[in-house]
Amino acid sequence: MVIDRLETHKLIIEGMDCQDEVVIIEKKLKSLTGIKSFEIYLATQGVKVAFDPSLISIQHIIKSIVETGMKASVVMETKPRIAWWKEKRILALSACGLFTLTAFVLEKLGWKGTIPVIFYSLAIVIGGYYPAKMAFNALKTLTLSIRTLMVTGAVGAVTLGLWEEASMLVFIYLLGDVLEIYTVSKSRGAIRMLMALAPKEALVRRNGKEIILLAEEVDISDIIIIRPGEKIPLDGKVLKGYSSVDQSPITGESIPVEKKQGDDVFAGTLNQRGVLEVMVTKLAKDTTLAKIIHSVEEAQARKSSYQRFGEKFGKYYTPAMFAMAFVVAVFPPVLWGGFSYWFYRGLVVLVVSCSCGIALSVPVAVVAAIGNAARHGVLVKGGIYLEIAEKLKAIAFDKTGTITIGKPSVTDIVPLNNQTEETILNLAASIENYSGHPLGETIVSYAKERGLSLQAVDVFESLPGMGAKAKIGDSEYFIGNKRLFLPFLNPGEVSHNQLTTPVSLPSSPSIPLREGDKGGGETAVVKSPQKTDKILAQISGLESQGKTVIFLGSERELLGIIAVADRVRGEAKNVVQTLKHAGIERVIMLTGDNKGTAAEIYRETGIDEFYAQLFPEDKVETVKRLKGKYHCIAMVGDGVNDAPAMAGADIGIAMGAAGSDVAIETSDFVLMSDDLEKIPYIIKLSRRTISNIRQNIAVSLLIIVFLVPVALCGLIGLVPGLLINEIGGLIVIANGLRLLR
Repeated sequence: MVIDRLETHKLIIEGMDCQDEVVIIEKKLKSLTGIKSFEIYLATQGVKVAFDPSLISIQHIIKSIVETGMKASVVMETKPRIAWWKEKRILALSACGLFTLTAFVLEKLGWKGTIPVIFYSLAIVIGGYYPAKMAFNALKTLTLSIRTLMVTGAVGAVTLGLWEEASMLVFIYLLGDVLEIYTVSKSRGAIRMLMALAPKEALVRRNGKEIILLAEEVDISDIIIIRPGEKIPLDGKVLKGYSSVDQSPITGESIPVEKKQGDDVFAGTLNQRGVLEVMVTKLAKDTTLAKIIHSVEEAQARKSSYQRFGEKFGKYYTPAMFAMAFVVAVFPPVLWGGFSYWFYRGLVVLVVSCSCGIALSVPVAVVAAIGNAARHGVLVKGGIYLEIAEKLKAIAFDKTGTITIGKPSVTDIVPLNNQTEETILNLAASIENYSGHPLGETIVSYAKERGLSLQAVDVFESLPGMGAKAKIGDSEYFIGNKRLFLPFLNPGEVSHNQLTTPVSLPSSPSIPLREGDKGGGETAVVKSPQKTDKILAQISGLESQGKTVIFLGSERELLGIIAVADRVRGEAKNVVQTLKHAGIERVIMLTGDNKGTAAEIYRETGIDEFYAQLFPEDKVETVKRLKGKYHCIAMVGDGVNDAPAMAGADIGIAMGAAGSDVAIETSDFVLMSDDLEKIPYIIKLSRRTISNIRQNIAVSLLIIVFLVPVALCGLIGLVPGLLINEIGGLIVIANGLRLLR
């Protein structure tokens, strides 16, 4: 039995700058035996190829790609970039321009004949080398590219003896080619910045020694040391140290985040102050940064209808222009004579139809938008999702961890019987410090934030289902839910001997329990019913706001009340209003909480409607109904628990996904930080992107619609036609690059 063994390599393709080159690479790879699959990333000039090494080698693949006129190399390490003025195409452009200018000046000075022709010839050969090489290799794959159009035009002009026009044609085309490559590379800048974020080396402690290793050589559970001012090389968990870390490259957060023992850190983020010792939790290839880069690369493959239109248009447009130019150059001379005139006119039609604008108008805008989003801590999975987001009519938010912070916090402290807030909080936190209950941990954390020192507890006893009791000094205290303190709150219904806990109350002033109740000890009493009613009203008010009420008392009296709730994010209300002003018709909340809690958040945030007491499967059904009602809806959740509901929506948006592989892989938009304000940003970016694409396509089509008929009528020459065409293409690209801002 033979087991297939595939190898996968990532290649960088120099010279792959527009869709024409992508098509050529696709055809070449499909023609090779042994290649099982490949993915082409125009955004980063990358090709990921999987192949059977028993049938083909990576060297053979690279050699085959070189045959297309482009250069391929295996991604090993980043090569230092040479100075721009040393680039071969820049040197060729300079030489072409210099020889063309020299020939033109010689002609004006009266030099005729061979000398100017020699200079024009040098200009044509040097400037036309790269376009001709690409055009020839494209023809070998039976592809008609824009470079084929240009080379044909130049050869035709030379055939007619129009040396000056041929030379200018080559120069203007090469100038446009260089400028296009430059402007397209600008749109890749954000992605290159991401790739350069993580340091290549890490300071690792092994066997008691500190050594420097390549990031790829560091294993999970290794200890790495990050000094102040250094970038964190790998994802991990802080074992020792305290510092602030700039996480903006990953999460988009503008404010550095404090990091202490137990906190997660991410590769590519900057350690600002202290020394951190971090245990590595992910290999270099699996870090959050690596997944972000991979996600951004793959986004170009998920194409919008505009991208598909541009590619389909180019597929039929170029052959059609060749056919039209052929008809103009051949048929009229047969009928009416004047071969040179009609051949020239056919060349003009051919040259002015060389539009890179259509081919580049969509991918440049999409790559620029995706790069912009990545810099702001938002992953966009493809142009298709930008297109869908532009059409959104409604947005559904999960409550917990999305509209709310996702963890409880102390909201109210109500002192009773002449106590103070500090006393109540200090006693409660001192007891809860031993309980391990999540709500107790919230109280302890809040007390420490307020700078309170906890008291020593002599005796602690948990009371399952109700709370806990503890002895502090000479006094015994109780903390827990309403059931534990029912005698204080409703003395007419519960007698002392019905309680698990021996609570006793003062004897005077007092109101006896309901007549007929028999107690096994002291008679439980409470203070005046008026005061009890007031306390009950306070409790009812807190509970109606969806808050959990915790009671603190001594053996003889109720000392205070602490309310705990999952707090609504401070920006939630403003985000909801911003979305409405942006044209989102309906903002909806989905939650598994009770209606009271949901109603309170509904009132506080200004959302349009809510659905409460939903199980996960109920959320999926609700999203489907909302989708049918509003036609285009987004679901915002935590990216894990809400994944089914997000999958049911037109687009899914995951919040706070830094370090979450599931969120990065399953959502269409991924917010790396817990920042609701990124939702309006997504809407604005998607609308700007689609508007930009429409502008680009319109400009490109208008130029074609203007130039081709004018060329057919013989009203424009080779050089002016190409010049207008190139300027139009550069305008389109420059417009797309505005999305980088």
